[in-house]
Amino acid sequence: MVIQEIEDLLNEGREKAGYSEKLSITFSNMPKLCDFQCNGCFSLAKKIGGNPFDVAEKIVKNIPQNDDFIFEVAKPAFINIKLTDKKLENLGNEFLNDEMGGVQKHQKSQKVILDYGGANVAKALHIGHLRSPIIGESLKRLYKFLGDEVISDAHLGDWGLQMGLTELQLYNDGILDYYFTGKGEEPIITLDLLNEAYPKASLRKNNDEDFKNQADDWTLKIQNKEEPYFTIYKKIRQVSVEQIKKHYSELGAEFDLWYGESDADAYIDKALKIIEDKGLTRVSDGAVIVDVAEEGENIPLPKSSPDEVQRYKNPMPPAILKKYNGGVLYATTDIATILMRNETIKNVDRIEYIVDGRQKNHFTQVFRVCKKAGISPENQQLIHIGFGTMTGKDGKPFKTRSGDTIKLEDIINLLIDKASEKLKANNAPVSRETALKIGVAAMKFGDLSNSVVKDYVFDIDKFLSFEGKTGPYLQYTVVRINSILNRCNDKAGKFFINSDEEREIIKSILKLNSAYEICYQEKSLNALCSATYDLASNFSTFYNNHNVINESNSQIKQSYISLLNLVKKELSTALYVLGIDIPEKM
Repeated sequence: MVIQEIEDLLNEGREKAGYSEKLSITFSNMPKLCDFQCNGCFSLAKKIGGNPFDVAEKIVKNIPQNDDFIFEVAKPAFINIKLTDKKLENLGNEFLNDEMGGVQKHQKSQKVILDYGGANVAKALHIGHLRSPIIGESLKRLYKFLGDEVISDAHLGDWGLQMGLTELQLYNDGILDYYFTGKGEEPIITLDLLNEAYPKASLRKNNDEDFKNQADDWTLKIQNKEEPYFTIYKKIRQVSVEQIKKHYSELGAEFDLWYGESDADAYIDKALKIIEDKGLTRVSDGAVIVDVAEEGENIPLPKSSPDEVQRYKNPMPPAILKKYNGGVLYATTDIATILMRNETIKNVDRIEYIVDGRQKNHFTQVFRVCKKAGISPENQQLIHIGFGTMTGKDGKPFKTRSGDTIKLEDIINLLIDKASEKLKANNAPVSRETALKIGVAAMKFGDLSNSVVKDYVFDIDKFLSFEGKTGPYLQYTVVRINSILNRCNDKAGKFFINSDEEREIIKSILKLNSAYEICYQEKSLNALCSATYDLASNFSTFYNNHNVINESNSQIKQSYISLLNLVKKELSTALYVLGIDIPEKM
């Protein structure tokens, strides 16, 4: 709203000066000099063949006088804009009383299906499953905050080869005899059994072709709902999903839908018929495929360094919809899922997938098939938000010392243990609930502070610091504000500017409020993380220089209390969007 006000005044001056090209502003890259800046006079002068500085001066002279903004020309041709104390005071009071804290909702809401989580049934969740629920939950909250209707779906991997592998291994280990012979007692399938069976089977299939082929057949029998394979499958799925829900809940990820690939099974035949009727399929080595490569397309190979010559591989390979034995693949179920979503949830504007960036080709294939076949309407956006890899300090994928992939359960326990140590060091009360909130905040902020598409280093000791740009620091700032407010007997009064520190706080709130839209457009939360930290940091400066509790001037003290309420409100909102809970004490 402030940016729009400034741009309206700026362009009124431009029109009166006789120039036609519309001007815009940005936050200043020299905040000590001004709050906003306009750089458009350079291109404007070039078009009319004039002097940029003269153009800028003429525009500023024609801007109507007002009490909110100061417009100044700086060489070579910048227009600098400062907010007056009156304007900052008005903004502070408006934000405090506004439900959105000064953030504007979108005028037009979109209906969005957000597909994230993506855990595989029968497998133990590991560190590779962290980024999707962290990023997805935050994007869901951001979209809802700005006015979208969002439906979140965990979309479990429960219909693929891992199911056949796991069942076959359990059968070979003699655990499933009851289901095939009817003798003895029905076995209790536990997580420990699954966590042992799947890795064993996965390793075995790489070296035993017969075992791999047999697992393919078992998978097909599950997909055809043959007994007792399907009954065993349902028991394995139930045990796995209970554990998945528990871990996702501890990470603060909540879903509207807990569908899996199996739920799309009823739509597979219909989807295949639609695709075949469009004449898109062909048979290759017994498999049903769809060619999705586009004319002139080459796929760039990743470069090991920026200076390396760019190389390319063959055009996009075809999407395989059916294997030689009639079994379906991930592409098939993903296509059927899009059909299911469009038939059961009407008027969906966007379907977004938060999945590892290495799955880019897969989603390109799926999306192209859906668009070619009309399974996805022409005006519907299909978007893959591909995230980078979490690495250790050595830049390699984060693993245990023995080289094994770290289980998600172990990561959560590590976060709780480390956070508990920090609480003890601060002589703060220690509980599992508080330690979990702090540990998860540390991990989430450490993740979301980076651009989604980039790899980042998982450094839990750095993330858990109560100082610096970390999740716990932001939590601690709100806890500190609550403590001060609880000790103040005075009521809040009208906010007014009394110091430079207060000016910087209101300005940082302006930047924070603008960060939400930046994150919405970029589909990455790093701008919000930076702006939230800047506000907390500016509040810390204020706190160190002003004694709110012992302020003798009641009017100033009441203004301070309003400022604290405002900062608390803005930080709490930002932390909620980031998926970070605030503990009572730290």
